[in-house]
Amino acid sequence: MSSAIPPKGIGPLQRREARLAWGLLLPTLAAVMLVVILPLLAIFWISVKPVELADLRPPAPVANEQMRGRPSEPGDAATWQFRVRNSSPETVIEGVTLSDELPLGFEPGEIDPRCALSGTALRCDLGDLAGGQRETIAIEGTVSQSYFDNGTDVDDIAPALTGEADFVLTNAEFTFENFTRLFSARDFWSVIWATMFYTVVGTIGALVVGLFAALLLNRSFRGQGILRGFYLFPYVAPVIAVAFSWVILFDPFSGSVNALLIQMGVTESAINFFGERPLALITVTVFEIWRYFPLSFLFILARMQSIDTDMYEAADMDGASPFQKFRYLSLPQLMGILSVLFLLRFIWTFNKFDDIFLLTGGNAGTRTLTVNVYEQAFALSNIGAGAAVAVVILLVLLCFSWGFFRFLSKEEGL
Repeated sequence: MSSAIPPKGIGPLQRREARLAWGLLLPTLAAVMLVVILPLLAIFWISVKPVELADLRPPAPVANEQMRGRPSEPGDAATWQFRVRNSSPETVIEGVTLSDELPLGFEPGEIDPRCALSGTALRCDLGDLAGGQRETIAIEGTVSQSYFDNGTDVDDIAPALTGEADFVLTNAEFTFENFTRLFSARDFWSVIWATMFYTVVGTIGALVVGLFAALLLNRSFRGQGILRGFYLFPYVAPVIAVAFSWVILFDPFSGSVNALLIQMGVTESAINFFGERPLALITVTVFEIWRYFPLSFLFILARMQSIDTDMYEAADMDGASPFQKFRYLSLPQLMGILSVLFLLRFIWTFNKFDDIFLLTGGNAGTRTLTVNVYEQAFALSNIGAGAAVAVVILLVLLCFSWGFFRFLSKEEGL
């Protein structure tokens, strides 16, 4: 007769350890929430709002005050003046009030009918201010000797302003117009095509060139370290320096590449590499491959040098060709690192902005989604549309990442 052993429950010590672990993780989780999740939620929020660049600052009444008349001695007439305006060109501010203390020594005479004076305390009810509306409040009076004795400075007396206005970023008004305009734009699918071509070809090209570079340097020879340093130059050099170097080299009027092609008889006239479709997109993709293949080269070379050499010695004894050794020995060992590099390079290239912007500015069919975010948000001052494009980028990358981990990563054991 066998007796079943009851499962062990979670004891007090394990519960205390779990609470301690969560307590230690709490600062990290809070940092992730603040740095990643909150800005992400803000992008989603703004994407369904009709927000322009001028709407980022909430509408508020603004006042400037000054003493008019420049009194120089007691008894001189003077005017204490306020200029109030609505900072928003469109939004109405309701119930605007102004409160201030008149300077000592200023004896008011006639008071604006919208204002009330209690001692030196001034309060004015301006009602509603329409978008861009300006109002002037002038209080006539004279100055006494105490005005000069106190040395009152206008900048030291800041009027208090109150008012309520509808702020587009915090109200309950939502719209899908940003997404409607985005998907109905006539150049949207051309932007998608340029983005996918630039990302897919640039990612695969960087992996392939990095793989060939690693195969060339996966053996010891004189000058190997110097050659590795040259291979890393495109990646470590400042992007603005290498981008403008390419622009100068491929310039159709004074570039060395065009001059060399014409002298060799390859072409009869200069080629505008960064100004013609579809050549501009191909050229910026080649730049992407050239600039970022060193990262793939480093990871692939490190993985190659960790492969056991006994397999290659056995293959040599069996008479395997170099291609067969690469196909059946090296490549299966490299599939894991190639998969990870493909994932990272795809995400980074899809989000790439600075390379294309420096080379072409998004012209000649090279406008990708990230360049479109910049143009919508800052060139056209439509923050909501720019956020909508950013949401599309996020959704595409989420779908790609899900597909990668759902299918490819299982095949490669990642």
